[in-house]
Amino acid sequence: MQRQDLNIVSEFLVMAATLIDIKSRMLLPVPESEEEEEEDPRAELVQQLLEYKMYKCMAYELRDRQVDAQQILFKAPSIPPEVAEYEPPVDLAQLVADVTLTKLNEIFKSVMKKQADKIDPVRSGFGRIEKEEISLSEKTAYLLDYCKGHRYFSFRSLLKKQSGKMEVIVTFLVVLELMKTGKIFISQEKTFDDIKIESKIVA
Repeated sequence: MQRQDLNIVSEFLVMAATLIDIKSRMLLPVPESEEEEEEDPRAELVQQLLEYKMYKCMAYELRDRQVDAQQILFKAPSIPPEVAEYEPPVDLAQLVADVTLTKLNEIFKSVMKKQADKIDPVRSGFGRIEKEEISLSEKTAYLLDYCKGHRYFSFRSLLKKQSGKMEVIVTFLVVLELMKTGKIFISQEKTFDDIKIESKIVA
């Protein structure tokens, strides 16, 4: 049976049981000492049905809460690693108590040396990180000459010919400009394949 049919049948059973109870009490002889007015059986029937619906709703609510409780996972309390590794900050006055200008100068030189020796993690094959002045117009002229002498070439091989990070960036900008103006055509067969460049510039 469908759930809706069961609900209807259950309410009819409550009504029938209540009516039988009322009818049986009405058939019993009333003691002469009781002169109270007889209760309306319809009001009692309505009261019984309301109580039944209330209990049924409470049962559904308790069942839903039980289902929700079963879906909650208990996790034991844990301390995050960054909290466990926390140490109180040092006393700056104590830290710099014996620092002199000579020592500060040595620290500064050491930091600058490490910065100068740092290698670009992304384009380490292109050289060190250095401050370079690269002219966009000069790089454009260089690429135009390069395209005249090479009809087909690889984008990766072109970038590898650049000596520094700034040259790579400027070369990339020039390639975008040449592609936009229709002087070169770029293609790539698959997502991770090398990018192929076809020059449209006539030598």
